[in-house]
Amino acid sequence: MAARESGTTGVRRDARPRRLDRVMAVINRDPLTAPHRTRNDACLTAGVAVVAVLLALLVVDGRPLDPLGWALLAGAHVPLVWRRGRPLLVLLAVAACASPYHALDYNHAVPIPATLLALYTVAATGTVRRTLLTAVVVLGPTLIINSFTNPDGALELLRTSGWIIAVLFFGVDARFYRQYVASIVERAERAERTREEEARRRVAEERLRIARDLHDLLAHSITLIGVQTSVAAHVLTVDPERLDRRAVAQALDGIAETCRTARGELRTTLEVLRANELSVNVAGEPAAGPGSGLGSGDGRGPLPGLDGLAALAEAARTAGAKVELDVHADGVPPSVGAAAYRIVQEALTNAVRHGGRDDLTVRVGLRTAEGALRVRVTDDGVGPRGTGATDGTPGFGLVGMRERARSVGGTLDAGPGPTVGFEVTAALPLPREDEPR
Repeated sequence: MAARESGTTGVRRDARPRRLDRVMAVINRDPLTAPHRTRNDACLTAGVAVVAVLLALLVVDGRPLDPLGWALLAGAHVPLVWRRGRPLLVLLAVAACASPYHALDYNHAVPIPATLLALYTVAATGTVRRTLLTAVVVLGPTLIINSFTNPDGALELLRTSGWIIAVLFFGVDARFYRQYVASIVERAERAERTREEEARRRVAEERLRIARDLHDLLAHSITLIGVQTSVAAHVLTVDPERLDRRAVAQALDGIAETCRTARGELRTTLEVLRANELSVNVAGEPAAGPGSGLGSGDGRGPLPGLDGLAALAEAARTAGAKVELDVHADGVPPSVGAAAYRIVQEALTNAVRHGGRDDLTVRVGLRTAEGALRVRVTDDGVGPRGTGATDGTPGFGLVGMRERARSVGGTLDAGPGPTVGFEVTAALPLPREDEPR
């Protein structure tokens, strides 16, 4: 029983804010675009007419109403049904009936609610200039009629003028309030759209980074596995009677090591992707992105930066290439180091794949100069111009290297070497000492 009462109380507490929100929505709604406005105005007109009838029966302020007085009173109320669509015409119609009504000295208090409602509608739906002109036009005849019907009622004239000015001022204030609320809502909606667009942009960038990492990882690993498999197959088929077991074992060990490294990095890539999907906040920002890399060879920790270049060079040597590594770079931030690592990885992969020579030599040089990390990878192979360029079909390697360089604000050039082979050069800016890394 207590639980039921508690649940009922909770429903009531929740219902009150909802009812208040609906009331505030009606108040803040633009009267010219509100739904069912004619029906609602008809109901409001009926309520004002009921108030007028009660005033006619209960208040004595002039002649009692006869059939002509009731007809003029009805004529002053009926146009209010269309008050929002034609506020000025409705005000003129009400004034056309209310003026002779007051001039004949009928009960003056009865048509006041209808007249004030028409004045409020003009002020709440029009401009300030129109409202001022309406005040002048309405106050003039009103003061003239009151001066004839009640020459000694100066206080009455002041009170009538005060009511008219107050209603017009209230209508203008309501109009400004609605415009203010509408501007707040518009800014909030625009900010929400901006946040959604930013979230979509971040998601697209995150997918591009992950696709780029997967391409670098898989292309490098699969290329090395393919070359090492070819070496093993060559050893087995050239002279089966004099099998070089050591060369075969070395090739198979290289394949196994490449597979372990690829599996670890792929597992870490998927872990980061899953973590990003689970930790995306309302604004669409991942809690931790793979901007500087995804994983090390054991699947735990950050991607190797410049300290992982030796392992890349050794893997390329296992595939049959001669790699000369020359690194002179200290104090490189992780993001720049990861970009350089991926660029060198892709350059070595392309060199091994498209080198076309058994005695391929690849020179890798990195040094810091003029506020940037300079990366240079050259080989003496035939390059993509040879037969090993995957039948002339372009891939994503060069595109990915350029994207890596741009991700840290750098540039990259790739093309045939000065004499032979292929050359990749990149300039990756380093943050100044006074900038946070």
